Amino acid sequence: MQLSPLIQRFVLHFGEMGSRWGINRTVGQIYALLFTASRPLNADEIAESLGFSRSNVSIGLKELESWSLVRLSHQPGDRREYFSAPDDVWAIFRTLAEERRRREIDPTLSMLREVQLETPTSPEDLHAQARMKEMYGLIFLVTTWFGDMQKLDVATLEKLMRLGSRVTKLLDVKDRLTSAIGIGREKASNKASSKPAPREAAKAPAKSARSRKE
Repeated sequence: MQLSPLIQRFVLHFGEMGSRWGINRTVGQIYALLFTASRPLNADEIAESLGFSRSNVSIGLKELESWSLVRLSHQPGDRREYFSAPDDVWAIFRTLAEERRRREIDPTLSMLREVQLETPTSPEDLHAQARMKEMYGLIFLVTTWFGDMQKLDVATLEKLMRLGSRVTKLLDVKDRLTSAIGIGREKASNKASSKPAPREAAKAPAKSARSRKE
């Protein structure tokens, strides 16, 4: 199966980027081919299109299956297995993000959580433990946010992501209003505290005109 220059360019680029995303070049190219294919492909077609050995293709497909990035199907009258990529790009993105969280982030969180339970034996350990606690807090916050985003349906998630800079501007306005309210209250408090205390009225009652005549 001969690849067009357009598809070949995409496949080669995806292979180069694969190593940066945690997968090898072969796996990246196989996935790119399946992603752009108009129909499911069997292992022989994949090997012929990419110039890979049959064994390398089998290993790559197993890796993609472990990432839940390929679907397996069969054709009537054909005993061979056929492979395709999910159609929904949002589902692909979610799968990639979830798998990377499970493989890379969760083990780090577990290690940082265990470190917090240990008793530091030196000032250096105490300092290091405090720094690790800060890291744990940040990663936990991000993963919690990610989990909340994963629960949203695609339409809602897309709308939320399209808000982009408008959310930043809204938060900036909120911060300015909060700051202005705080400054206003501080000025009012300072003004009230700077007022002079009212003079006390004279305790002795004023003499009446009749008393003065007497």
